[in-house]
Amino acid sequence: MLKQAMLEDAPQAAALAQKLWPNSDLQGEMEQLLQQQDVFIVLAYSAEQAIGFAQCQVRYDYVEGTETSPVGYLEGLYVEPQVRLQGIAKKLVAACEEWTRQQGCTEFASDCELTNEDSLNMHLRLGFTEANRIICFTKKLETELK
Repeated sequence: MLKQAMLEDAPQAAALAQKLWPNSDLQGEMEQLLQQQDVFIVLAYSAEQAIGFAQCQVRYDYVEGTETSPVGYLEGLYVEPQVRLQGIAKKLVAACEEWTRQQGCTEFASDCELTNEDSLNMHLRLGFTEANRIICFTKKLETELK
């Protein structure tokens, strides 16, 4: 069963998101996201237990490999390991795609780390096409010029 997450579902959504992004404190962020009009979070349940989630949003900035704006963007997808490969991720992504269409988007995008082969393979199985590979750089700036 799939259910659009509401504010009262923030703890369950945050607990699943925490497994995807373990170095983040997501409870407060999840509550904020659930109150935004351009964000959609969907939960998958088995009985009363949340076993997966997907988070997407509408992006208005340029999205690599797309031709239109705005674009629906899959920000996160997680399914508990014991129930993977049962079509749950596919259903979660389909719900995100449908919500994105309802927002007027004609393209849907996502990303993953270059080294995350599991995510790459999952995206390909879900019908995504690889658009580009990049390596991003950062550099700390000194606060004072010498």
